Amino acid sequence: MRTEAQKLCSPSKSPVLISSLPPPSSDKHLVKVFGEDNQSRSVWVCVRATARDVCHMLVQTAHCSDQENWALLEVHPTIGLERCLEDHEVVLDVQATWSLKGDTRLVFRKNYAKYEFFRKPVLFFPETMISDSADVGKGMTSSQLIQNLLRSGTCPEIQGFLHVKEPNRKTWKKVYFFLRRSGLYCSTKGSSKEPRHLQYVAELEDLNVYTVVNSRKLYGAPADFTFCIKPSKNPVRVQDLKILCAENEQTRTCWTSAFRLFKHGKQLQCNYQLSKSAPHSLEGTNLTDGKASLVAMDFSGKAGGRVIQSPMEAQNAEREEGRAWRRREALRCSLPNLNSGARPSSIHKTQPWFHGGVSRKEAQRLIEKQGLVDGMFLIRDSQQHAQCFVLSLCYQLKTKHYLVIPCEDGGRKYFTMDDGLTLFIDLLQLVEFHQINRGILPVCLKHPCVCVAL
Repeated sequence: MRTEAQKLCSPSKSPVLISSLPPPSSDKHLVKVFGEDNQSRSVWVCVRATARDVCHMLVQTAHCSDQENWALLEVHPTIGLERCLEDHEVVLDVQATWSLKGDTRLVFRKNYAKYEFFRKPVLFFPETMISDSADVGKGMTSSQLIQNLLRSGTCPEIQGFLHVKEPNRKTWKKVYFFLRRSGLYCSTKGSSKEPRHLQYVAELEDLNVYTVVNSRKLYGAPADFTFCIKPSKNPVRVQDLKILCAENEQTRTCWTSAFRLFKHGKQLQCNYQLSKSAPHSLEGTNLTDGKASLVAMDFSGKAGGRVIQSPMEAQNAEREEGRAWRRREALRCSLPNLNSGARPSSIHKTQPWFHGGVSRKEAQRLIEKQGLVDGMFLIRDSQQHAQCFVLSLCYQLKTKHYLVIPCEDGGRKYFTMDDGLTLFIDLLQLVEFHQINRGILPVCLKHPCVCVAL
């Protein structure tokens, strides 16, 4: 029996018309959506079509390999603002707040981090940023507090220093802020939270929070971790923006996630549950279904396989499997009748995770745009070392870079990341191996950073 959420998400209930022809009724509106290749596609939507509805339709028409983790973004290129629309937001209502003379657009893009704070709340809300709470004083740890609050559709009060751009000036000032259910406050005296020192800044119900791209150049920000808040029902004007800058990505992510949770509450949790009930598929060779997981198994006995419970035994089994895999590959590659043309060395150029000659900075930007979640990766040409490649991987909200170098063994060409200990005949084999084995990486490869053309 289908749940109510599945019924609402079914094509027959979708308010989006999957057709390129104008509908006969007058309650349809044409919406233009851009892909990451800067090409656009126009779709006919009903008045109450949500971001989820439009994403579902674009997934179908663009023939995407999976239906998960897609998002519509509101992008203001000139002033560098980007915001991921919540799944329940009505697209035409969002567009109604835009200036007719502006260059604001909707962009269709992967966003793996949209609900990541539900999966890894402690990473998104560090203990140092959680405001003093009576719940913690009663013996509840900060981790328990965060999880309890998220389950109830809210989040802990956040506090900390932020750089704020002073109105109509190029200077920035360091101010201590507090984010509570009742609104955003700042302290007029250091980090004091006494009522007489607190100044009311904004009400959350009427605000949208945006990340700021290229903030150093556009606004002279002291760091790249900039975000801003603005009234949600007004056209974007620079003078209305409250531009804030954090010290690092984790701090910025904490603030922006808290703004979303305080504003939308349990609706975000409903969106998250609906996203998990959507149809799943394979992405490369890695299952994207959040309910599926890999477990260590032992098939050495006669009675069939058993699940390995001991973490130490599982780690040893992983190492042994890696050594056995290397022995099998070495034997296969040494066979005289090996068809070297079966998998050409340039096969990586056809893979969605290969991004050619993009720079280190551009690789970090691409990964940031699709969500800083553990396991997101891409491979690119090295700009400093000829014939080498670089694996760019996200781990704990940071992008790490690993050099992939060519080497020779027994007259054959291989690739390696660990000084020849593990050899791969091509980059595709390297990726496939690290999707199920960490090797020298801090986490397995999980989400390829892809760019989809509309």
